[in-house]
Amino acid sequence: MAAEPSTLIEIEERCDSIEECYEFMLAYAGKGLARDEGSQIRYHLERAAQAIPELARGFRKIVETAQIEPVTPYHAFFEVLERDARDSLAAIELVLAQPAISSQLIDNLNASMHLRALLTDIFLIDGALSDRSKADPAGS
Repeated sequence: MAAEPSTLIEIEERCDSIEECYEFMLAYAGKGLARDEGSQIRYHLERAAQAIPELARGFRKIVETAQIEPVTPYHAFFEVLERDARDSLAAIELVLAQPAISSQLIDNLNASMHLRALLTDIFLIDGALSDRSKADPAGS
């Protein structure tokens, strides 16, 4: 794929932050904590919140730089990605606004269809781009 390395690295870092947050949340939810004191949950949620806003733009730039055709299905999907990112960010920001983050609250966030949709979107577009790159190493 003929995309700018900084864009690929940026997207990988954003995706990693979101995935690491989700994995941390799964472990945190099972601890039965009433408060987040001494935990890294806020750190992971803040990293995810910072990673989410430019996610669709970054993937869009990769597709444009690689001049992938037909581009219409990608643009339609990026609208879905933007919506799921916005909805996930709203849920994460609601949790971050709480004075104490309990395991139960994180368990509810884990169950959120918005966050799960965002993760699935990331896996889907990453897989589609990866499969395309493997099928056409020239990047057309």
